[in-house]
Parts: sequence; structure tokens; C-alpha cells
Amino acid sequence: MEQYSEQLLELVISFGGRVLAALAVYVLGRMVISLAMRLIRRALDRREHLDPTVKGFFVSLVRAVLIIVLLLSVFQTLGLALTSFVAILGAAGLAVGLAFQGSLSNFAGGVLILLFRPFGVGDFIEANGVMGSVIEIRILYTALNTFDNKRVVMPNGSLANATVTNFSVNPTRRLDMVYGIGYDDSIDTAKEILSKVVDQIDIIEKEPAPLIGVLEHGDSSINLACRVWVKRENYLTATLLLNESVKKAFDEAKITIPFPQRDVHVYNHES
Repeated sequence: MEQYSEQLLELVISFGGRVLAALAVYVLGRMVISLAMRLIRRALDRREHLDPTVKGFFVSLVRAVLIIVLLLSVFQTLGLALTSFVAILGAAGLAVGLAFQGSLSNFAGGVLILLFRPFGVGDFIEANGVMGSVIEIRILYTALNTFDNKRVVMPNGSLANATVTNFSVNPTRRLDMVYGIGYDDSIDTAKEILSKVVDQIDIIEKEPAPLIGVLEHGDSSINLACRVWVKRENYLTATLLLNESVKKAFDEAKITIPFPQRDVHVYNHES
């Protein structure tokens, strides 16, 4: 009986020592992780060009990895078999991966968007047939506000694989307009009127210089190209002003703006 008591005491002392050691590893590890997180946040804060969403995602990811490493260290200190733990973790990961395959695809898409930055919050983009301003970029989805103030939520998985047009990257955009005049109208007069109209609109840039000329001989009109440069925020306003001003100027100069017409002939065949 005394022998069993001594063995039990040795077992308790041995296991208790492991528990104390594991507890010490855990406490020390949490202190190290907290210090590492503070250093990482300071390093990221110095990089002002990084998006806050990217910073938050990176910090969360590093913290999760460090905690997993700490837990593995604690289990090893307790003398538990890590191979069994890793096998269980792998099986659980496979099951979760199969159950949330779509979410994992969106997660990967969010990582790609945050890393390669094809667009950022506040940019005006077109993707998957939708145009709008980027409101927020999350790990699983990206939210846009359309022109008519609709909120569109796009999965990052499909967005990362889509062709994205970013209208906010460059400070200026070219406005390509086409105005038709009649074949009997003077091309030189029409070009002169377009030049005057362009000069009178202040939000149209002087450089690069506007380009005005004959684009094509249409079926019922001579089509004149009017290509001007505007700041990206003035694109819509310049379009509206230019169209309205050109119509008024052409009307005043008696220049015809052709439109498709169809002649219908009715024949009355007597039987």
C-alpha cells in the first residue's frame, strides 16, 4: 500500500510539474504575443499608404497564427501527443473546408484584393455588370453604392476573378462625344461651333488639347468626334453641359442634327 502511495505521489508531482510548466509557457507566450502585436501595429502605422482594412486583417492573421503556435507548445509541455492533435485538427479543417467551400473562396478573394489592391475604399469601379463607389472591403465581400444609392454586395471570390474597371485611379478622364450634322451643313462651321462651346466650359481641361474632327460618314449624317479631357469628378457634369450647349449652339446656327427617318409608302391595289 505504501508503495502505491509513493507511485501516486510521484505521478502527481510529475504531472503537477508539467501543468505548472505549461502554465508558465502559456503566460510567457501571451506576454510575448502581446509585445509582438504592439510592435507589428507600430510598424504598420508607420506605413501610411496601407489601407486600414489591410492592417487589421494582417494583425488578426498574425495573432491567430501565434496563438496556434502557443497552444501547440502548451500541449507539448503537458506531454500530449502532437501527432494525434494535428490529425484531429486536419480532419476538422477538411470538414470545415468542405462545408464552407464558397466562404473559403471568398476569403481567398478578399486576401488577393487586399494584397494587390486593384481598387480601394472610395474608388468608383465597374465589375460583374455593376458600377458604383466602393464603400467597404471585407474579408468575404465588397460593398458598393450605385448611382441611384443602392447598396450592392459582391462576393470577393467572384470579384477577384472578374474584370474590374477602376475609374478613380487616374486624375483625368477623356470624354468622347459624337455629334452628327447633315450632309448639307458646313463641316468647318460645325467644328468652329464645337471649339467655341468647349472653350466656354471651364471644367474642360486645356491640356491635353481638345480634338475635334470628322469621325465618319454615316448613313444619314456626318459624324464629328469631340474628345476632351476632364477631371474624373467632373466627368458627368461635363457630359451634361457639353450636350446641352452643343444642341443650343447648333440650333442657333441652323445646323441640322439628323435623326433616323423612314418613308412609308402605301399602295392601294384594286382587285
